Amino acid sequence: MKKLFKSKIRFVVIPIVALAFVFLVGYVVMTLWNYTLPALLGVKTITLWQAMALFFLCKILFGFGGSGPKKGRSHWKGGRAMHGAFDQMDEADKSRFGAYMRWKSCGWNDTADTSEEKEDR
Repeated sequence: MKKLFKSKIRFVVIPIVALAFVFLVGYVVMTLWNYTLPALLGVKTITLWQAMALFFLCKILFGFGGSGPKKGRSHWKGGRAMHGAFDQMDEADKSRFGAYMRWKSCGWNDTADTSEEKEDR
């Protein structure tokens, strides 16, 4: 397989495979449309060319799927970096950070307060 991608034949094989893939996807879209929607909604059946155009329209409108995580990274890019920064803090910094986060949450986490703090209020 490696040899195929290094030879000049790739300029013939890859476009043929890509074209076959486009026609296969168009056929699948056409079959699914013609099987479900006319019976369900009463719409007309579509041709193969209309199905391929519909597929490309959906790809343009909804994207080509290139926004996922790359090389094992998660969607939460800063999560590991923040975790490492929190581990390097001393106890005073951690308590200040915790107080700041409790203040930012508008007091929603009152269960973390000690009984002395509740009495002072």
